[in-house]
Amino acid sequence: MADFQMGEQIREVKVTPDKYLTVRYAGASGDFNPIHIDEEFARAVGLPGRILHGLWTMAQVARAQTEAAGGPEHLRRLSVQFRGMGVPEQEVSVSGTVREVSDGRVVVDTVAEQAGKQIIRNAEAELEL
Repeated sequence: MADFQMGEQIREVKVTPDKYLTVRYAGASGDFNPIHIDEEFARAVGLPGRILHGLWTMAQVARAQTEAAGGPEHLRRLSVQFRGMGVPEQEVSVSGTVREVSDGRVVVDTVAEQAGKQIIRNAEAELEL
């Protein structure tokens, strides 16, 4: 378990979703919205192509927190704001800063970015030490 200090950056998590991720995630999640799995449909409705599932991106935010804390059992609460669209085959970077440390808990402010744009922002995780 890490020893957290206010203002400290948690270890950045970087992941590049492959071109088949949205299809696999659709099968795992049951979310078969065509904006995630059909390139032509996504472009026809004005998107740059297939987009990542928001919950997959949120899972990467949770992953960054649990890796920083030493395991998933330390994550007590996670909230995010979906503010952009991620696409396959471009690196997603999750970073966070410790905002509060008190009474055996840590609050971390987190963002997920892709190509310099925030796709999740104002994320807040509470970790129990």
